[in-house]
Amino acid sequence: MSKLKSIHVIGGGLAGSEAAWQITRRGIPVILHEMRPNRGTDAHLTEGLAELVCSNSFRSDDAEQNAVGLLHEELRRCDSLILSAGDASRVPAGGALAVDRDQFSDHVTTALKNDPLVTIERGEVTTFPPEEWGPTIIATGPLTSPTLATAITELTGEDALSFFDAIAPIIHKDSINLDKAWYQSRYDKGDGSDYINCALNQSEYEAFLDALLAADKIAFHEWETSTPYFEGCLPVEVMAARGVETLRYGPMKPVGLTNPHNPEKPHAVVQLRQDNALGTLYNIVGFQTKMRHGEQIDVLRMIPGLENAEFARLGGLHRNTFLNSPKVLDPQLRLRACPRVRFAGQITGVEGYVESAAMGMIAGRFTAAEAMSELMTSPPETTALGALLRHITGGADAKMFQPMNVNFGLFPPPPAPEVVKGGKLRKLRGRDRKLAYTSRASADLGVWLNNDNAPTTRS
Repeated sequence: MSKLKSIHVIGGGLAGSEAAWQITRRGIPVILHEMRPNRGTDAHLTEGLAELVCSNSFRSDDAEQNAVGLLHEELRRCDSLILSAGDASRVPAGGALAVDRDQFSDHVTTALKNDPLVTIERGEVTTFPPEEWGPTIIATGPLTSPTLATAITELTGEDALSFFDAIAPIIHKDSINLDKAWYQSRYDKGDGSDYINCALNQSEYEAFLDALLAADKIAFHEWETSTPYFEGCLPVEVMAARGVETLRYGPMKPVGLTNPHNPEKPHAVVQLRQDNALGTLYNIVGFQTKMRHGEQIDVLRMIPGLENAEFARLGGLHRNTFLNSPKVLDPQLRLRACPRVRFAGQITGVEGYVESAAMGMIAGRFTAAEAMSELMTSPPETTALGALLRHITGGADAKMFQPMNVNFGLFPPPPAPEVVKGGKLRKLRGRDRKLAYTSRASADLGVWLNNDNAPTTRS
């Protein structure tokens, strides 16, 4: 066993689990604090580590044309536990990486439970980490307990920003009417049949929209009324309120789909994505909702093909909290007011499962290097890891900071803004431009990993 002092990690979600894994790869013991099941949350259902509470999708897995797909590949190259678990629990989802959420959590939980350098302590941490703990990572996510959130706010002197996040319903597949619904991926991507689709004509769509807007919603507390939603995970009824066509250009867009039951072009389409490896559960894509449970059942059963739908989980709403990271964190994710403490995951203002794991990976590596009196350089800002890190620790404007998914807009421009083609100069565009980003990132990550940042495999 290692003689190095244990590093404390608070929070057993994706970021905390990844941070703990990265630390122990370097032979340093970890005490991983997880408050569940002693104290539950408004969104979690189990006591498993890295439980997925919203979608089961890690989004695009295309490492050449998509920024999140690039981040997937970078994490794989960094020996990520979260990506290893994702690959091991994959379910069909076209070009996306989607997982069986139970298998995924079990994979992470088993890996950390079986690691002799990991001690899992169940119970809520209600105060700021004491001095005697030494280096600590706080990865409590968007559902940080109120007592710890208050302690953090008191130390930083900076009010935590917050927003509402909504959860999509999950349906038992055998209750879907496949005489009306059909299997197909948009534009036949992936295996061509990774989603179940439910078509609505114009009158059905308009009736559904009316019912959605009229449904009884979860009431806010007075102090919550000014809390903004995150644009990337809006409740479906909030999108619907923005205009009659909004959903048809969002989660209900009909393009790229053909209904074998009806030659008439659908006016709108609801898609369902496989949620577990057995293929018995499907979630409604993009249908995060704040409707009350009784109303949800009535409204969602108006969708053709879901008339008799049985729900494994209804949608819900919870309050998320994140730091104004560009102001309170330094470039190595340390709290400026107390540098022995780092933050990781969604509480830093990244949005998405993979982005949260990425910040856990980086925080874990920074903390491990520090404990071993070594210097670790930040990943290059030309990589997905580096671009995301730079954004939340100074690249973003602290006065307007909001949660952010990884995207090519966070990267420095491609190295060659113009190329010669057909004897004429033109700017890099479309797929060529994206490939320039990802090719550069792949090469630069390789240099970074070879420069004393490669994972250490314990004997």
